Amino acid sequence: MRAPPRLCALLAAAALAVAGTALVPQAAASGTAATCTVEYSTTGQWDGGFQGGVTLTNSGSPVENWSLTFDFTGGQQVTQGWNGKWSQSGRTVTVVNESWNGRIPTGGSLSAGFTASWSGSNPAPTAFKLNGATCDGQPDPGGPTDPPTDPPTDPAGAPPKLHVSGNKLVDQNGATRRMLGVNRSGAEFMCVQGYGFFNGPVDDASVKAIADWKVNTVRVPLNEECWLGLPHVKPEYAGARYISAVKEYVARLEAHGITPVVELHWTNGKYTGGDSHCPDTEYATCQKPMPDAKYTPAFWSSVAETFKSDPAVVFDLFNEPFPDRATTDLTAAWTCWRDGGSCPGIDFQVAGMQSLVNAVRATGAQNLVLVPGLAYANDMRQWLQYRPSDPAGNLAAAWHTYNFNTCSSESCWNEQLAPVLAQVPLVAGEIGENTCAHGYIDRVMAWLDGRGASYLGWTWNTWDCSSGPSLISDYNGTPTNFGVGLRDHLKGLS
Repeated sequence: MRAPPRLCALLAAAALAVAGTALVPQAAASGTAATCTVEYSTTGQWDGGFQGGVTLTNSGSPVENWSLTFDFTGGQQVTQGWNGKWSQSGRTVTVVNESWNGRIPTGGSLSAGFTASWSGSNPAPTAFKLNGATCDGQPDPGGPTDPPTDPPTDPAGAPPKLHVSGNKLVDQNGATRRMLGVNRSGAEFMCVQGYGFFNGPVDDASVKAIADWKVNTVRVPLNEECWLGLPHVKPEYAGARYISAVKEYVARLEAHGITPVVELHWTNGKYTGGDSHCPDTEYATCQKPMPDAKYTPAFWSSVAETFKSDPAVVFDLFNEPFPDRATTDLTAAWTCWRDGGSCPGIDFQVAGMQSLVNAVRATGAQNLVLVPGLAYANDMRQWLQYRPSDPAGNLAAAWHTYNFNTCSSESCWNEQLAPVLAQVPLVAGEIGENTCAHGYIDRVMAWLDGRGASYLGWTWNTWDCSSGPSLISDYNGTPTNFGVGLRDHLKGLS
């Protein structure tokens, strides 16, 4: 799905991973007898800059509004912040709650993040004040650290190594499996827009909150320009740093027994035809009708090389193709989809699905590969006829469905999807609705359950569910009215 229209506002409320913490007991706030702890973290560091965050946990009486202050001692200067109003005067940093996160109930916690400049050294703050009350304790003398390379282990065990067997997905023991879970949007847009790696926290606690919904799969949208480190992307969010952040999140998902799906969402190529979303630029800042021949094969070669030794990672080749919006000739659109090259109505050279499968397999990677259909992955009518060949025999069909799509009724699913499902596994990589309710996805899940297919809800982000299908209202996993449907259904299946 495309990013919601309120993306610019949402970015201001984004939060990053919290790792490498220093815990400080806090005194009471606003005259209450409440106590709390603050975890300070450095989530990434580069020459001249770093990303940091604080997590505030309230173990006493509810706090209605909060203001957290601390002093930097190494000349650091905050440049941007989120999940709070950040300011700095001299050495003193202040972060005040937003209108929507002012209340912290007993036992509740919240996170706020920032980017800052530094030179010489980057020591952690040694004291905090909450609403003017001085901290009682001292921080961990180790100070901030980079994100851990070894994520916490989880009793869920390792995720399965999925592969295709007929029209089913099976694991390494031959047991039939389904991919049931959510999307975790952010890595496709935060980097290219210069805000970070992810939209919201991706630490162990945030992954556990996802797992608590009985999720077994998380789809992670990516940006090819950030992965490849193209020069117009801020270097702190590109290339090796971006790849490292993605690898760490994949490892953290796997530590909770969750199957990671790495998916190519935004790509290069200037497009000015039908349904153009960013006609003024070739950069990967929006959904394009097809992947580009200039960079996408290189992206998938690199991704496959990175994860080929981990067959639990699934590859989703391209988010939502729509070459059928660039031409009225459906045969030409499906041919473009498979073969790429010069496609009618598309301004750039296209990488077809066959070339991307070839790029993956040329590395020796045998991972499961998902291949979407046309019309924003909603039209599967000629998927079987044009599907790319795969020497590994490990391809599944990817389908997206929302209440506002053309194919959004059981009669259409019976006509378009049932023939595909009869031959290959089908993964509904995005299901959702823009009603802030779950009546539509209830029907979708029931239909797919009856046929042993897989599905993933869009999206595990704290956006307004009326402007885009958002499953949660906070990263502790509190569902929206829309998210309640998916959460309760997944828990019921388990």
